[in-house]
Amino acid sequence: MRELQIAIIGAGIAGLTAARALQLMGFRPVVFEQAEVLGEVGAGLTVTPNATHVLNALGLESVLEEIGMRPDRGGVKHWRTGELLVEISRGNEMREKYGAAYYQVHRADLHQALAAQVEECDPGAIRTAHSLTDFEQGKEGVRLKFAQGHTASADVMIGADGVRSRVRTQLFGAERPRFTGYVAYRGLVPFEALPDGVIEPTSCLSTGPHRSFTRYLVRGGRWVNFVGLTERQDWREEGWSIRADVQEMLEEYADWYPDVRTIIRSTPEHGLFKWALFDREPLPEWTRGAVTLIGDAAHPMLPFLGQGAAMGIEDGMVLARAFAAASSVSEALRRYEEARLQRANWVMLESRKTALNYHSGNDENFRPGRHVSAESLGLMSYNPAEIPI
Repeated sequence: MRELQIAIIGAGIAGLTAARALQLMGFRPVVFEQAEVLGEVGAGLTVTPNATHVLNALGLESVLEEIGMRPDRGGVKHWRTGELLVEISRGNEMREKYGAAYYQVHRADLHQALAAQVEECDPGAIRTAHSLTDFEQGKEGVRLKFAQGHTASADVMIGADGVRSRVRTQLFGAERPRFTGYVAYRGLVPFEALPDGVIEPTSCLSTGPHRSFTRYLVRGGRWVNFVGLTERQDWREEGWSIRADVQEMLEEYADWYPDVRTIIRSTPEHGLFKWALFDREPLPEWTRGAVTLIGDAAHPMLPFLGQGAAMGIEDGMVLARAFAAASSVSEALRRYEEARLQRANWVMLESRKTALNYHSGNDENFRPGRHVSAESLGLMSYNPAEIPI
């Protein structure tokens, strides 16, 4: 089994986690990435203890301490008054409770750390400028074709190519993504550009009628990452890097409490982006033959539980452990899917429900329902490095 040729399509966080975990299990996967230069778009993300277990097992514990922020407190605030409705303990309490810490990181920093690990273990394991166009399965495995004219063969192929996964489309057919009515704005603001007291508590979710606003510190507390989620029906372009105008976002949050508007107004020029959120139905299976899916390719989910990256990180570790435990490709893929499908699909559906909780109500007397989070749903107690496979 350790001599298997394993091809991973996509060098995002899920694909690189799988590659590094497989390396640690004694395999030599090859990651094919369509971009000409390895990089990662986006801004901040939360690494909850369920994902931290994996990154620690990969040897990134000290790196997380360097690139990540461990907030001491979190909270939920009222959209109009700024009243703290819910207070959440973070800091060392997370490590004591779950055996792993809770971090907030810049996506690019985590991506770079994972890529460096993979390349250091096996130089050339990540091959850029390889955009998959087609693949065929046969008795000899999987034959891959790329837009640049390259071909490759593998015993097994892992589709980690994101929400617009070509691997998923070829396995299960084209599908029409459903526009959810949610539009997200994201930006990064220098902490020093904000007045004292604006970032209190350290991380915060503000919820209100048809909108929410999340902000937290990244990169040693030097930057404030924020995401504003709004509802509208007139803009449906799918993409992560569409530039937005600060005034446009200020109008969306015109009647919100001053701290939210101060953060938005402090966004550097050309530093605000927006994207529409599209949803897909959970798949009843991820595997056909010697090809399977991980991460957003398998279970693209709305961001309301902050578990998109975490689920991909979980997938990567469980997949690698399944291959280490199995005596054949089919057994490995069966073990992986049996361990992951139900959990990941359930989190997809819970993320949908959480959106309704955050955005309910229609006036200044708004109070969210029971605060729903990854912790309240019990997601953080899961350890992908130790669960039975």
